[in-house]
Amino acid sequence: MTVQMTSAEAPAARASGAPLASGFSDPRRTSVPVLLVFLLPALLVYAGLTAYPAFRTIYDSFFTIEGLERIPVGLSNYAALLQDETFWVAVRNTFIWSFVAPCLDVATGLLLALALYAGVPFARFLRIAWFTPVLLSYVVVAILWMWIYNYDWGVVNVALRAVGLDGWTRSWLGDPNFALASVIVTHAWKWAGFNMVVCLAAIHSLPSEVLEAAELDNCGWGAKLRHIIVPMLKPTLLNLYVLAFIGKMKVFDLVWIMTGGGPLWATETVSTYVYKRAFNWNTFDLGYPSAIATVWFGVVCAAVILLNKAFKSKDRLEY
Repeated sequence: MTVQMTSAEAPAARASGAPLASGFSDPRRTSVPVLLVFLLPALLVYAGLTAYPAFRTIYDSFFTIEGLERIPVGLSNYAALLQDETFWVAVRNTFIWSFVAPCLDVATGLLLALALYAGVPFARFLRIAWFTPVLLSYVVVAILWMWIYNYDWGVVNVALRAVGLDGWTRSWLGDPNFALASVIVTHAWKWAGFNMVVCLAAIHSLPSEVLEAAELDNCGWGAKLRHIIVPMLKPTLLNLYVLAFIGKMKVFDLVWIMTGGGPLWATETVSTYVYKRAFNWNTFDLGYPSAIATVWFGVVCAAVILLNKAFKSKDRLEY
């Protein structure tokens, strides 16, 4: 004899893990045609604009492509990478970007968030002012900071001359020793507001009992930051670092506009080098830049996996 469940009994059965009796359909389930209606458009866009270009790039890396002519070369493009000095310079610069710059981004965002949390004067205005660069395009940010770094009338050199430090003035984007650091500072300025908002939200979500207990124990801001706030914000800070790391591994826009990879390859990144080899240089071969892009795709994936494993917290923080 089949027992029919009522609509009131079904949620309890689902919560307990018991199977639903026949004759009663689970409202959370839907038919395959309905799923396809909702998923198929997104899957088609993903396949056409992401999956297919990625697989096509991997496929093209095994050819020399000149116009419509394809010449199979096997692993020759990958072997040529080992002898490409410019590629290794670009790899070095990109790794500097990816490992050093996120620390600057996250640290700046955390400091700004702490300033707002501590209630600095004009906090509402500063919250908007510090977040505004995030809304600006890379073109605007690049042009603005090219003016700031200008040797003759840029704000940086004018300020140094004003305080008598004329010997410190230099062409910040034209000096190979300072160009990469200058562009990294510009990038950190743009994204500090994003990290600030995330850190500020995380700080406000911390349990007030712990912070109040620290204040009752006369814990200063430095000790509170070191022993309470930063340890409790560790998951958020690590996630921000990983996100920044992924973005830096494929950085292109800001470098291309501000320096074009120069001077003397000092700011060349893998992304700018791939673009140059594909469209700027008179090599007329899309196979070699496809090999570079394929190798770097694997490097980025491997680095993200290693970072996630390294940053995975084994100890659960209790408070």
